[in-house]
Amino acid sequence: MGLLDGKRLLITGVLTEASLGYGVARLAQAEGAEIVLTGVGNGMKHTLKTARKLPVEPDVLELDVTEPAHVESVRAALQERWGRVDGALHAIGFAPPVCLGGTFMEAGWDDVAVAMNASAYSLKALADIVAPLMTEGGSIVGLDFDNTVSWPAYDWMGVAKSALESTARYLARYLGPQQVRVNLVAAGPVKTIAARSIPGFSKFEDVWDERAPLGWDVRDNTGVAKACVALLSDWFPQTTGEIVHVDGGYHTTGA
Repeated sequence: MGLLDGKRLLITGVLTEASLGYGVARLAQAEGAEIVLTGVGNGMKHTLKTARKLPVEPDVLELDVTEPAHVESVRAALQERWGRVDGALHAIGFAPPVCLGGTFMEAGWDDVAVAMNASAYSLKALADIVAPLMTEGGSIVGLDFDNTVSWPAYDWMGVAKSALESTARYLARYLGPQQVRVNLVAAGPVKTIAARSIPGFSKFEDVWDERAPLGWDVRDNTGVAKACVALLSDWFPQTTGEIVHVDGGYHTTGA
């Protein structure tokens, strides 16, 4: 018997086998869940290709969280397919190049607004899709990167992560009465396509394993996947608005 037997999950953010979302999708299936993936734009072809590598090939729906019409269409598709949804993974983030890499002061509001919309407000957009279908309660889990400090080159994406963390807390407040839990997993750096798009990402890689008390492998997303699956299961029924760190303990150490 698996942790997610009978669960129906919507999982975003799967591009390649290195994606954190892929690790969650694979483990969720192994634990008994039925899943649907989402893809967007030019990345859709990669999502479709990667979906075929899962033990059970899931359907893929097009979802641009910045498009209200997509929010409506995906909700309608899930309603028709399942009638209810039990959980969702938010693994969505994007920022224009000027918002990353040490050009913090050069970024204008138009670019910052794109980052905030795609990387923070998108959690609320995802909730708009699944919360109405969580008729028996449910769990929304978002992937985070701890933003209690500033990071080299992370810049406005870091600001967006702060907004994501606050958004999760407010969603936990407003969705709690219908027994919908909203939590984040603050993951250490993992080599993904998204990570490679961040100038200076290697600065994280170089020090993380040395400073994390448990060590850290930037090529291994297993620990992150397990935490997400646990939060998507019924094993955390009284936990919401929380940030669970899966970073080898790095966030607990000083300089």
